[in-house]
Amino acid sequence: MKKKDYLATVLSIVCVSPLVALAETRVEDVFKANCASCHGANLQGGMAGSLLDSTWLNGGTDKSLTNAIKQGIVDRGMPAFASSLSDETIRTLVVYIREAGYRAESQAIQTPTLNKKFNTQHHTVNTRAITSAKGIIWAMDFLPNGDLLYTLRKGELWLLGKDGSKVQIKHTPEVWQRGQGGMLDVMPDPDYAQNGWIYLSYSKKTGKNSSGRDIGITAIVRGKIKNNQWVEQQTLFEAPQRTHRNRGWHFGSRFAISGDYLFFSNGDEGQQNDAQDLTTQNGKIHRIYKDGRIPKDNPFFSQSGALKTIWTYGNRNPQGLVKHPTTNQIWSTEHGPRGGDELNLISKGLNYGWPKVTFGMNYDGTPITPHTNLPGMQQPIHQWTPSIAVAGMNFYTGNRFSQWQGDLFVGSLAKTQLHRLRIKNDQVIEDEIILKGLGRIRDVVTAPTGELYITMNDRQTKTSKIVALSPGK
Repeated sequence: MKKKDYLATVLSIVCVSPLVALAETRVEDVFKANCASCHGANLQGGMAGSLLDSTWLNGGTDKSLTNAIKQGIVDRGMPAFASSLSDETIRTLVVYIREAGYRAESQAIQTPTLNKKFNTQHHTVNTRAITSAKGIIWAMDFLPNGDLLYTLRKGELWLLGKDGSKVQIKHTPEVWQRGQGGMLDVMPDPDYAQNGWIYLSYSKKTGKNSSGRDIGITAIVRGKIKNNQWVEQQTLFEAPQRTHRNRGWHFGSRFAISGDYLFFSNGDEGQQNDAQDLTTQNGKIHRIYKDGRIPKDNPFFSQSGALKTIWTYGNRNPQGLVKHPTTNQIWSTEHGPRGGDELNLISKGLNYGWPKVTFGMNYDGTPITPHTNLPGMQQPIHQWTPSIAVAGMNFYTGNRFSQWQGDLFVGSLAKTQLHRLRIKNDQVIEDEIILKGLGRIRDVVTAPTGELYITMNDRQTKTSKIVALSPGK
């Protein structure tokens, strides 16, 4: 056992009785009332140990931390909180402690400088800027000839030639740029060289609600580019009118293509309970044919009232979706609330639990649920608490980074990080932060050159960059 008692002294109150916390009480207030007198207002320690280091006595899992809070540690002067704090509130305290420890730990992570090389576990890496733009570059993907397509959330589609030329594609769909909405994902068809199809997702205004306020949906279309014009557009998916109530949140929306099938994500649109409702598009991953037809073997195709396009449900806001290059499995990254970002292996008909189960809490520090798992609900393959704000992702398939073959790279918005995940037997065995601090990383893609391309944006300057990672010499 380690000398310093990180776990056993968590939330210990030597001379003060536990205080009762109401369900709506913010976690910061719960900690201040019950914990700060021993652990310090900033969790730095006092009569009891610091909550900012990684030294543990009784194990470092969420379960052992939860048990220590509930049951207390008598020989350390720590009372039991089971009778005064609900399971939901205790879960928020676990998340709060994780957040504090993560902040302290992340300060030690190397912050690389653009255009200078830095070290990772397996490779030395160079970074260089490819292009920049005003606004948020939301997604990108390469055409077979090496040209790069990218979207600007404000409603634009651009083509960056491999020769450095740059042109905006005209006459793309009009987007509803509100909140998190706008022009979203872009993906060329795997058979683009033969058919020329390009898939777009975007937020579309569709009317007003009963209060006279604008509402919209996530729309899925495909079209072609000819003479730098968007032409031959086909609408592939728009949710039924009765479900339209998005006010600007959680649109999704990412693509993955496997064979004849197009998978796309639709966030819960700020209506979290809809994720469990099979009559709505919200909080789901959908599967259609690439031409918009609905496969009859979709899991809820024959269920009365259910939306026939649904492939999985209970998904909060998936902003990463990708097909594994060898197994053809579909993987997704999903935004949690405050804590509980997820990496999920997407399988037919499964319920991924939101909002009945989550590793996170509300943004205001109040509980959502005490449950991190329930019968019949799929557990994530990997989860991040505190939240890193997961975004786009890509399996590396290039030839420049020999030690990264098949690894999954995941972008982070809030923590401005690029994570490298090594997956074996459908389990994450490594999670390395490759870089941190250059910007909010929204998408990742393997370039035809074997380099790794990332998009990042800076909120202060309201600009975005596309950056290439190549092996250092």
